Amino acid sequence: MIRRSLAIGLLTLTPLAAIPAQKAAPPERITFSYADLADLALPAQVAAQVRVKEAIPLGKDQAAGVPAGRTRYYVEADVTSLIRGPIGLPARLSYLTDLPNAADSSTKLKNKAEYLVLANPVAGRAGELKLVDKDAHIPWTAELGQRIRSLLKEAVAPNAAPQIVGVGNVFHVAGTLPGESESQLFLQAADGRPVSISVLRRPNQAPSWAVALGEIVDEAAGPPAPDSLLWYRLACTLPRQLPDQSLADVDAENANALRADYALVMEKLGSCARNRKRS
Repeated sequence: MIRRSLAIGLLTLTPLAAIPAQKAAPPERITFSYADLADLALPAQVAAQVRVKEAIPLGKDQAAGVPAGRTRYYVEADVTSLIRGPIGLPARLSYLTDLPNAADSSTKLKNKAEYLVLANPVAGRAGELKLVDKDAHIPWTAELGQRIRSLLKEAVAPNAAPQIVGVGNVFHVAGTLPGESESQLFLQAADGRPVSISVLRRPNQAPSWAVALGEIVDEAAGPPAPDSLLWYRLACTLPRQLPDQSLADVDAENANALRADYALVMEKLGSCARNRKRS
């Protein structure tokens, strides 16, 4: 952990005025999509609303690897609301964050400014955090806090959608009537839980599809709601086309039907919209 005394020493050795200013236009604010927030929040052991107590800009010798046009800060902040975190997390936290330079003060860290921090504890250093990514230090708003709370609440629910790691076996069965069929697409989950997608086609009806999290397909099951954890697990993980290995034991006619049904599912899921660049 960078101790407070060390941080103050760094400030003494590298005065704020000595840090060369790189003038630039104010950076564009990122509008975080559901996928952006899920990318940051799900791997974070700590999600907290914090109020900056002190922010010390570090010189180049203490900020190796910082891209041009950004400044690294050593931050001490007080927790005002802990959304997720381990037992015994201190009320005051410290971490490093890189922020873009600007011609004005729009991106500078100010005392008492509030942020959402998504991070993991540094082993053996009480109160010291490491951000999960460069964008995991976000200006706090009530709307942002509600979105993060809802996302993490869904993620810890007993029936939360698991992480999808691939597509497994797939099957297609034609019905007794022309145009009637059913496809079953079995997915591979990181925790080994059964996950499947079914696609039903009936004459003179629009195709329907549903997702099942378990061995039994619930008759009331349907597609995932947009901007939900299950939607994220599917839309942001599944390949855009049905993998050839899943069709290895399927004849050509059924393979074409399965590809069409899989394409239908991906079309209905839509794209995994992200507005930030992931590290």
